[in-house]
Amino acid sequence: MGNRYYNGPPSDHFDGKRFFHAGLPSTDKSILELLRWKLFEKQSPWPASIPSRSGLKPDPRVDGLRVTAIGHSSMLIQVAALNILVDPVWSDRASPFRSIGPLRRNPPSVAFEDLPPIHAVLVTHNHYDHLDTGTLARLWKGHKPTIISPLGNDAVIRKESPELQVQTGDWWQTFQLSDQVRATIVPAYHWSARSLGDRRFALWSGFILETPAGIIYSAGDTGYQDGKVFREIRKRCGAPRVAILPIGAYEPRWFMNSQHADPSQAVQIAIDCGAQHLLGVHWATFQLTDEPWDEPAGLLEKTMRECSAVDLTAKALLPGDTWEP
Repeated sequence: MGNRYYNGPPSDHFDGKRFFHAGLPSTDKSILELLRWKLFEKQSPWPASIPSRSGLKPDPRVDGLRVTAIGHSSMLIQVAALNILVDPVWSDRASPFRSIGPLRRNPPSVAFEDLPPIHAVLVTHNHYDHLDTGTLARLWKGHKPTIISPLGNDAVIRKESPELQVQTGDWWQTFQLSDQVRATIVPAYHWSARSLGDRRFALWSGFILETPAGIIYSAGDTGYQDGKVFREIRKRCGAPRVAILPIGAYEPRWFMNSQHADPSQAVQIAIDCGAQHLLGVHWATFQLTDEPWDEPAGLLEKTMRECSAVDLTAKALLPGDTWEP
């Protein structure tokens, strides 16, 4: 069976059927490795509810720059009068099912009805904690935003919501969001799947936003691997003013290292790409892995205390936290 999401020519990261990382450790895990994790590793218990701020009502327009954490990896980026959502998930579970799968431990910091006008939505990849078709359908109905995602994800989205218009592109492809803001799809060390039979059929990525307030880098999900792509992002796109990086879902390391950065690696990513500020996300909302819920923030703080990169600041964002330069 071929790739049912994307039919395009082979490249240095697509073999005609699946996307891949050339010359790097595979992100694919076998059933035996999955069983080893689930049977022999210990998952730290999470509380049923993790405190965070909710009920925020963002301004309809921000001419400078403001980043608001919605929860997990969902972010509202307001810049140059544009309102941009990254990986919006308003569903209660990061799962294809309503009754099983990772459950939210805190509500979205902004109620869906309190969102400002949404002009663009950036979807980094098709895992359920990042691509929520129900949320995208609601956004399309109420806001008609520009939706951008890497190759193949349009088929995933439109399978459940055929009316949605989705623009897709390969790594390093750029899209104009306004006369002042451009979005570029950039590489990440990760993978994709929506079911058992579609692993790596769609591409995964991060995004670079070029704005009057500076360059914004939102990495999506990524491991560190050899670090090459983060140095290449700096070379091609410039050093970010702010890097929004994943700091959670990293234990056990033998299983997660190739696909999810830990807090110390997130700091190294920020250093490699030349970021001035690091905002840590992808923690404290959905329990996907084994670490305690609050460990990522503590390890990020510890890494920064021990780090010689004095020009870098870092903050782990809980839902409801906002950041402005």
